[in-house]
Amino acid sequence: MRKLFALVILLITLQVGAQTVDRVEPPNWWAGMKSTELQLMVHGTDISNLDVSFDYPGVELESVSKVENPNYLFIDLKLAKDVKPGAFDIHFKTRKKEVFSYSYELRERKPNSAEREGFNPSDVICLITPDRFVNGDPSNDEVEGMKEGLNRADKWGRHGGDIQGIINSLDYLQKLGYTAVWLNPVLENDMPGSSYHGYATTDFYKVDARYGGNEAYLRLKEELDKRGMKLIMDMIFNHCGSEHWWMHDMPMKDWLNNYPEIKITNHRRTVNQDPYASDVDISGMVDGWFVTAMPDMNQQNPFLAKYLIQNSIWWIEYEGLEGIRQDTWPYPDKNMMSDWTKAVLEEYPNFNIVGEEWSLNPAIVSYWQEGQNNRDGYKNYAPSMMDFPLQSAVSEGLKNEETWGTGLIQIYEMLANDFLYPDPEMLTIFPDNHDMSRFYVQVGEDVDLLKMGVAFFLTTRGIPQIYYGTEILMRHDGSEHGDIRADFPGGWEGDKVNAFTGEGLSAEAKDMQKYVSTIQNWRKTASVIHRGKLKHFAPEEGTYVYFRYTEDAAVMVVLNKNREAKTLKTDRFNEVISAYTSGKEIISGSTISDISSVTVPARSAVIIELKK
Repeated sequence: MRKLFALVILLITLQVGAQTVDRVEPPNWWAGMKSTELQLMVHGTDISNLDVSFDYPGVELESVSKVENPNYLFIDLKLAKDVKPGAFDIHFKTRKKEVFSYSYELRERKPNSAEREGFNPSDVICLITPDRFVNGDPSNDEVEGMKEGLNRADKWGRHGGDIQGIINSLDYLQKLGYTAVWLNPVLENDMPGSSYHGYATTDFYKVDARYGGNEAYLRLKEELDKRGMKLIMDMIFNHCGSEHWWMHDMPMKDWLNNYPEIKITNHRRTVNQDPYASDVDISGMVDGWFVTAMPDMNQQNPFLAKYLIQNSIWWIEYEGLEGIRQDTWPYPDKNMMSDWTKAVLEEYPNFNIVGEEWSLNPAIVSYWQEGQNNRDGYKNYAPSMMDFPLQSAVSEGLKNEETWGTGLIQIYEMLANDFLYPDPEMLTIFPDNHDMSRFYVQVGEDVDLLKMGVAFFLTTRGIPQIYYGTEILMRHDGSEHGDIRADFPGGWEGDKVNAFTGEGLSAEAKDMQKYVSTIQNWRKTASVIHRGKLKHFAPEEGTYVYFRYTEDAAVMVVLNKNREAKTLKTDRFNEVISAYTSGKEIISGSTISDISSVTVPARSAVIIELKK
């Protein structure tokens, strides 16, 4: 009997001795943050039977939460405002005997970290799909242990583009006039297939090794800083990847919605504001999965909500971000989204967040912007939203016939809806993105219409974003995402066409490069575009005129869809133009000595800096 008892004690001792922590997230934090709360999610075999203690000045143990899964502990810490940077051991004990300890670090913040300036109307953002831009480091094309390798022949496969390729291309992007870069998600997507797009995260604290890992991401930020350029991170709160590490050991039953039954979302985003919406439709929208490979996370779970909020703040501080683009904005729990935007902007008051609400109705999009006075009392704090209504209006307005209700009037009428937004100047505007046909294809591969559209987006109100390849007339035959997100020519060794050197580019493509570069580099210092008011005049006879103006400066923009040049008498625009006598046309560089009339070439835009 004694031998049996001794054996049991030995087995228990061996089991306890084998216990350890395999994950603590966030992996570190910072001293001097405005929020004094920090919650650690700790994962390890049967750690819920252990007690937690530590001794570090300025850090107080508030609580330890045990949940359904004994392999998790959630540790709530209180950080003093004056806590010093440093490392301390967190002790995990049983019967007052230490089983193991874990060293946790509070790092020192970079100077003026809290005051960082987010992207704003002075910027032009280049949107890049990393896997499809440039393969700067072929050594990471295949990573041992990861589920999907290189297959450039498959439009759904991984093609090898990486962060080093983006670093190698920054001079090119800067010469084009870009001041900010938004990358489609770079976090680990260790999925068995179609992982290149990045929207099925398998580790929220790790950049995908096939992109170069966290180290490459930090190098990218260093190189952007050297050029005065900003970095925007694409984040996803609605879902993770089905191969995320916690999917193999879920913390709680309600960590996901509709699990394990799996119900696909109905995508009826209007239910949020619909006064007649049924509960079943509302739940079907926010609790449904996008696809079976993307589990729908339950942000009403307070531990998950805290996890996501802290994760985004961690990346801002760790990487030095100037912005976040949040995917699928209306799909997560909206109260958590409010808490998140408020927490981020309390920590970083000048930061910017833009949300994806893919609706063509500005009344739906405006609900989510900071400062909106919603009928239901809901408050959100996102400074920016993606302006899908304007994108659609410009695409349709340029290609549609000029009639009383179609053509350029569609752009004019959509902008007239700006009264619905608390701050239309902060909306992010764009001709296209990674989820829709390229704008060049949308307008029938008509270079003139493409140029007019680009000129419009770079001069109207808002923060413009341009998708990589627009400057070289990138096109596609198919309409699937793999077609739209094609490889950038010159990004791979052996490419016959090279957009960086011009080798193999058509004359039209080179001309488009120059067109984009000319406007965007002018725009960098055109403060009247950054902060000026907008006044437009109803389109007439296939022309649309609008102004950006301040008390001491004005820019006149004219879009002419006609197949012949148009000369416009400018007395109609006297309420803006009367103080000016001449001007300089930005695209051609020509001088206009007498502004009483303006001649606009056929099917083109002119951008005129007015002079007194």
